[in-house]
Amino acid sequence: MKKHKRNRRITAVILASLLMYGLCACGVQEAGKAQEDAVSYLTKEDIVVNETISNDTDGEHAIEVSGEEAEYSNKGVTKTGNAEGDEADFYGENSAVFATEKGTLTLNASLIETDGTHANAVFSYGEGTTVNISDSVIETKGDCSGGLMTTGGGTMNAENLTINTSGRSSAAIRSDRGGGTVNVSKGFYKTSGMGSPVVYSTADITVSDSYMESTASQGIVVEGKNSVTMNNDTLIADNNTKNSDKSDHYQAVMIYQSMSGDAAEGTSSFTADGGSITNKNGDIFFVNNTATEISLSGVEITNEDEDGVFLRAEAAGWGNEGSNGGKVNMNASGQVISGDMLVDDVSALNLYLRDKSAFTGSINSSGQAGDVYVEIEDGSTWTLTADSYVSGLTVGEGSAIDLNGHKLYVDGKEYVAGSSSTGEAFDISTGNGSGSGGPGGTPPDGNAPGGNGPGGEPPEKPDGEGGPGGTPPDGNGPGGEPPEKPDNNN
Repeated sequence: MKKHKRNRRITAVILASLLMYGLCACGVQEAGKAQEDAVSYLTKEDIVVNETISNDTDGEHAIEVSGEEAEYSNKGVTKTGNAEGDEADFYGENSAVFATEKGTLTLNASLIETDGTHANAVFSYGEGTTVNISDSVIETKGDCSGGLMTTGGGTMNAENLTINTSGRSSAAIRSDRGGGTVNVSKGFYKTSGMGSPVVYSTADITVSDSYMESTASQGIVVEGKNSVTMNNDTLIADNNTKNSDKSDHYQAVMIYQSMSGDAAEGTSSFTADGGSITNKNGDIFFVNNTATEISLSGVEITNEDEDGVFLRAEAAGWGNEGSNGGKVNMNASGQVISGDMLVDDVSALNLYLRDKSAFTGSINSSGQAGDVYVEIEDGSTWTLTADSYVSGLTVGEGSAIDLNGHKLYVDGKEYVAGSSSTGEAFDISTGNGSGSGGPGGTPPDGNAPGGNGPGGEPPEKPDGEGGPGGTPPDGNGPGGEPPEKPDNNN
């Protein structure tokens, strides 16, 4: 493999994982004060192309599999030509590689390149459709051109890929209306366009043992009642451009509900187990206009922005004013958390510190705002860095809370160091989702919700409604059911 040096830190855990799976680490150098880690990954030169398959017609595909099983190896796939809006984003028009109608496509050791607007690289559409892709390189250059795209309840399984996207709104791992299931393991995934996170989820997406980097956008975005699970990954996010004026803040992980109709309403989840998250600009987590379960276990989390916070749950430009805050169950297990948490007056937070977790930071240092409940299991700790205000607290007697010269107020009353306290969690449910940890109830166990796998018969796509950037067909969330593509649009 050709060596590529990257000006990024990758944890020893991920480097070991890369070595284990054949994506060799190539050495480390010092360049001034910056540490350069060299990581090897698949490049175009590594792919042996025995046949080239090209298409340059607007809306068409280079490879299409419909209702059958097909396998391709060592192919060079190129796609130019353009498309617009829903036909491309929801139904796969103009994608280089397209599978539908319960077909199964297996693709390995191939090079897929697109250069057009709405020219996604590999697309899985519809319930029962499965794409399996491995040991391949994907590059997209146009706007709205994702690397892997899954909609309508399709399935995407990917292993050991290199994906680079450079267009606007072009996530490396992407889903849209109707969602589906996406499993990605190993490989290198990078985006450089505005509004192009590495992962944009309106599905259930799992990424394991992989390197992910965004240079202009959030690293991860979860919309609506959907999920992202990270297992032993390296995520580096540098969100430094705005794709929308609805929020003033930058972040590494954004969890929200846009109300566009592309994602069902309900409780989402973000889970990270091991690996690392490095944020270059702004906050680590931002939650708005939705409810979510965030579960963290043994993740190395670094915020290089001294002014950024760890969690910001607050209203922004999405949803209805007065009810569009962020509602969060934050589950920490064996987790170190460093940074402040801000919860505005239309938001809520239940923070659970378990299994020797350690939180260093403040909560709402400017005064009481939204509902905040903190539960500290024996062996876990909270060290304050400023005065903090919470609504409820459960902690045993002893040294679990280090006031560190500051004051902690619980429901308006000053907490006495070393004393015990018993409180109740808040119900974070919203929309048609199911919250956890309601008052007097059992706190969440840290497991992700079951997701929103599509069920039942999908509705037909209405004619003549919905367009690029416009109102979705019926103005309502899809409720987890995928739209059906009319026969005359095949």
